[in-house]
Amino acid sequence: MSGFSVSAARAALLVSLLGAVLTGCSSGSGQPPPNGAGARIGVPLRLADCTDWENADTAERLGTITVLRDFASGPTGTPGSYGRTIPDEQAYRLLQGYCSANLARGFKLYHLYNRAAAFQSIKDKYFPNR
Repeated sequence: MSGFSVSAARAALLVSLLGAVLTGCSSGSGQPPPNGAGARIGVPLRLADCTDWENADTAERLGTITVLRDFASGPTGTPGSYGRTIPDEQAYRLLQGYCSANLARGFKLYHLYNRAAAFQSIKDKYFPNR
């Protein structure tokens, strides 16, 4: 096998493994959102990207932020520990800012949200007025 074929095979394996892992990140049941979740972007959370955000109306965006927050705040691998979240208003500004850039059209919303939430404690400590 040439070096290119081995690299391509490794990349294909990595993509399939990531796909299998990400499949477990969403219920995928096709069920409507839980009561009280409101409207949301019409694709599974793991697939929602900035293009979906830009095409959504305000109610769908706010509903999607609720789903992002509920997912991110779930239990982690550490007993008694839960994921970090950011205020909904901040999440809305964050997604509006990123998704307004044309280059971000394929950015996944949950990646943007989770990364911002992970750095929230650093922001609060070193940049409390921002």
